[in-house]
This record gives sequence, structure tokens and C-alpha cells, in this order.
Amino acid sequence: MDFNYLVIEGNIGAGKTSLARKIAADTNSKLILEQFAENPFLPKFYKEPDRYAFPVELAFLADRYQQLKTEIAPRDLFQTKAVSDYYFVKSLIFSKNTLKDDEYKLYKQLFDIIQQQLPLPELYVYLHVNTGNLMKNIQKRGRDYETEIKEEYLSQIQDGYFEFIKSRSDMTFVVLDMNNIDFMANPDDYRKVKNAIFEAEYKPGMNTVLL
Repeated sequence: MDFNYLVIEGNIGAGKTSLARKIAADTNSKLILEQFAENPFLPKFYKEPDRYAFPVELAFLADRYQQLKTEIAPRDLFQTKAVSDYYFVKSLIFSKNTLKDDEYKLYKQLFDIIQQQLPLPELYVYLHVNTGNLMKNIQKRGRDYETEIKEEYLSQIQDGYFEFIKSRSDMTFVVLDMNNIDFMANPDDYRKVKNAIFEAEYKPGMNTVLL
């Protein structure tokens, strides 16, 4: 099956960006990558989360909206295929775990206003990796600002993704179990992942695939 707008999502360290790059190249699609490194509050947030949670989430919200509004405007969806390594609702998932209740309430009001202006992906692929393996991946890539990430935080984010996936019957989700897959080092593993995305038919709601 072919898609005009495909989202590859996952927790921190799940491999979503690497997979999005490969699929975009193979399908001659526009690649949309989250510009997280450009958020000036991110390193500060990992060191002092209580102090910098609100500005870091507002910066992400603004950046993600501006990028997606520009890259996947509805008029372009039928002209250019796009593969993204994030979906706009990621802002809500992360902010729910980082903001205080009153901050989250205000943040969600802003989110609800602007999300209506963005199109839905035809397929949302979630790469599921257990938190132990996520921690290993994060340590392996060695980003200084990620050294403070705790396994408990990753678990909370993971729960947030599944809560979102289970709540949206109007979207089509494919949850790929990636714990025994190394699609970067093993071409056979990559073919399994690609086939799971493009060669199967899925119903709206959550579809789970064990690779």
C-alpha cells in the first residue's frame, strides 16, 4: 500500500528517525524530521525539568506546528509523498508528563486550537521498544543532553503514546515490536519492517505486529 503522508513515531531512542530516513529514501518521499536540537531550552530542561518544562514544551509546540504547517499543507499531500519522524500530538504526550496541572491545562487549550489546522496521517507507525533497550540506545548514541533521562520517564512517555493510540479510532495505527529487530545492521530485518508497513492491510485503530 502506498501512502501520501506516513508517520514513524516512537519513544526516545526507538529508532524512528533512522527508519524514517531509510523509508523516505526508498520511496522517494519528502523527509520531515523533528528539529529538536534547535530547541534552546532542551538541555536546560534535562538538568532542571521543573523550571524549564513549560518553555521547552511551548517551544516544541510552536516549532512542530510551523514545520508541519509548511511541509504538509493539505494542498500538497496529493502532490508530494511525505514521511515524518514525529506527529503533532507528540507535544501533548510529552507535556502531560512534564507540566504541572495548571500549566498543562493552558497548554492543552493552545494545542486544541492549532491541531485542527493539520492533516491526519494515512498511517501512524509506532516503534515499540522496551525501556531497558531504550536506555541502551540512548547511551550508545551519546548525546550529552540525554544523559539525565531516567527509565521511569521513558515508561511514562510510553504509557502516554499507548493512551493516545487507544483513544483514536479514527486513525490507523501499526505498533511494531522492535525489541528483536536491528533494521540498520540487518537488511532482512529492514525488509520485515518495510513489508509490515507497506504490504499489509490494516483497519482503523490499533494493529500490533510482532516482527
